[in-house]
Amino acid sequence: MGASTPKRKPSSPVHPARKPIKERPAPSSKAPTNKQTTTPMPSSPTQLPNIRLVTTGHNPDGPSVFTFDNTLEQFAPFGPTGSRFTNFHMATSVPASNTAPFPELSKTLPRCPPGGVVFCTTDFMPGASAPMHRTLSIDYVVVLSGEIVLALDNGEEKTIKSGEVMVQRGANHAWHNRTKEVCRVLVVMVSTEKIVLGNGTVLEETVFGKKP
Repeated sequence: MGASTPKRKPSSPVHPARKPIKERPAPSSKAPTNKQTTTPMPSSPTQLPNIRLVTTGHNPDGPSVFTFDNTLEQFAPFGPTGSRFTNFHMATSVPASNTAPFPELSKTLPRCPPGGVVFCTTDFMPGASAPMHRTLSIDYVVVLSGEIVLALDNGEEKTIKSGEVMVQRGANHAWHNRTKEVCRVLVVMVSTEKIVLGNGTVLEETVFGKKP
């Protein structure tokens, strides 16, 4: 007899165990986003931080001392979309006194007194402008943040950017912030004589009456 062929066992009717189905998270109500996201622009421009002022002086015996150390709050006389100002110091005459009491810091538009000096900052909000005006002063201007357009009455314009400086010598001028960022400028105003042109015309100070 030949070798008998072993009989095959019938296959088991039982199906192999299935892996449990994981529950899918509920659909999110938020729209899908990319990995790189952008922060939505605020409805109103962000105000730059207030500036800390530190001053020095002397005690009665002579050694140097700190006389003031505090953060000054800006003031906005033209509303939330207008320019903001901070006055740091004003001297009513030059040479100035280093022993007189430190002058009270007013919350009024910075204007240089005759024969004096003013130290201040101006924050131009996005879209803000200061119309044509002339001051009887030399203005030393440093752009600390953003950029500003300086326009002259002959139609010329120049853009001054952060880190750049200018010397304003009594020219009739206007300021324009045409960007979406706040522009902060630091200004030292030194009183000057009136400007007398070659034809004898005397140029007077002009003060703007519109929102700067």
